[in-house]
Amino acid sequence: MIKAVFFDLYNTLVGYDPPREETQARILKELGVEATPQSLLRPIIAADEFIYKEHARYPIGKRSKEETVELYTEYHGIILKEAGIEASWELITGILKKWLKADYKMVLFDDVVPTLTQLKERELIIGLISNVDRDITPLCQQVGLADWLGVVVTSQEVGFNKPMPQIFRAAMRKAKVRPIEALYVGDQHQIDVVGANGAGMLGLLIDRNGFYEDITDAPRLSSLTQVVEYL
Repeated sequence: MIKAVFFDLYNTLVGYDPPREETQARILKELGVEATPQSLLRPIIAADEFIYKEHARYPIGKRSKEETVELYTEYHGIILKEAGIEASWELITGILKKWLKADYKMVLFDDVVPTLTQLKERELIIGLISNVDRDITPLCQQVGLADWLGVVVTSQEVGFNKPMPQIFRAAMRKAKVRPIEALYVGDQHQIDVVGANGAGMLGLLIDRNGFYEDITDAPRLSSLTQVVEYL
C-alpha cells in the first residue's frame, strides 16, 4: 500500500515561463540564427540530462566561476549540436550573455495542482526530493507548492545527490515510510528513476513530450495525473 509520493522539483513540478525553447529560439534569432521552439525542445532535454549528471557528480554551486562558465558553454553547445546548428564559440558566448539578461519565472505545470489534490484527498504524504545547493523554500512558497508538501529533502541538506540512495532514504525516514510504500516521480531516467529504484522505491518517469520511447524499464507518464494509477 502506497503511503507517500515524492517528486523531483525542476521540470517535474515547476517549469519556465516563458518556456525555455521559446527563449532559446528568440535569443538565436537575435544572433542571426533561425530555429523554431519545437525544434529546440528535444535538444534542451538532451542538454538537461548532461547538466543533471554533472551536478550529481559535483554540485554546480561548489564549482568556481570559470568551471561554471565552462559547464554552461558545453550545455549550450549540446543544444546547438543536437539542433543541427554549428556550435561556434562566438554563438555560444552570445547565447550565454543573453541568457544572463533573459526575463523568465518559475511556474507550476498545469497537471501539478490536479495531481496533488488527488493525492491529498487520499491522505497520502506528498514529498519533494531535489538536487539543489540552496534553500528552495522561497521558490516553493512563490509557486504555491509549500502548503502541499509534507516532506522536503534536498542534497544541500543531507549531503548526498540523486541518484545516490542515501537522499531517497533520508526522505523516507522523514516521512516514516518503507520503500515499498513510496513512489518517486522525476523527469530524468538515470538521476530520478534508476536512483529511486536503487533505494527500493518505485520510480516513475514523467515524459510530457514523449521523448523517452526507448525507456522500457520504468513506467512513463505523459501527465502527472497518471500517478494515481500506481497507488
